[in-house]
Amino acid sequence: MRYILFFILPALLLAKVHYAKVEPYEGVILKSAVSAQVMNVDLSAEGKMIADAEIIHLDDRLDKADLAASGKSLGFLKNMLEINREIVESLADALKRQRGYYERLNKLSTASKTQKDTAFVAFVSAKNQYLSTREKIETLKKQILDMEYKIERLKDSIDKKNIRLKERYLYKLAVRAGDFVNPGSPLATVQDLSRGKLTLFLEPSELKDVRSKKVFIDGKETQYRVDKVWQVADEKFISSYRIEIYVKKPENYFSKLVKVELK
Repeated sequence: MRYILFFILPALLLAKVHYAKVEPYEGVILKSAVSAQVMNVDLSAEGKMIADAEIIHLDDRLDKADLAASGKSLGFLKNMLEINREIVESLADALKRQRGYYERLNKLSTASKTQKDTAFVAFVSAKNQYLSTREKIETLKKQILDMEYKIERLKDSIDKKNIRLKERYLYKLAVRAGDFVNPGSPLATVQDLSRGKLTLFLEPSELKDVRSKKVFIDGKETQYRVDKVWQVADEKFISSYRIEIYVKKPENYFSKLVKVELK
């Protein structure tokens, strides 16, 4: 009698085949942080890798005028502060002398009450003038701090109205010259092409030791490993869990479809 033996391979040796596109490592939508009119858009930059260039310019003319005026105002305030510091030094000397004069006169029995009262009034007046100048100095310090903050805020606003890219791919522009944007309005879609990313959706049974599994792409073993695993099921593929594998930048184009196996 002949016996036919069936060998059942362990489930771990059977890797499910997945297909994924080689996508850019990261993609973000740049949004406006301010309200302003779009003055200029570099339409020729769309679909290109930008080394370092401005792609969108929002209206910042009033900000720049305000910044120039605020810079001058800050200079005036600092000059006034220095002047009042010199004044308070002189007043301190005058107050010291007036106090000494009053105290000496007040001890003299030969001095009349009128003389003592006059010296006291002069002393109080000198003290009030000294304290008033000290108060003015503190007020100027506060005004300088406020002006410095305003200048930094204006610089920040100007920076946010000049949208520059450095070593990023400009995928799509969302505005044109003449448009008016508010905070949160989309300006452009930008991608990081420094490396690629494969996104897969695995069944729960495939997640066991998934980080230690070897990654095969188009049938060839690679040195890649699973880089990121979601612990919560995907919103769209509700019975699957998202994972990401980061790969080298493609030699030609992104979005190529590849076969991925995890063994």
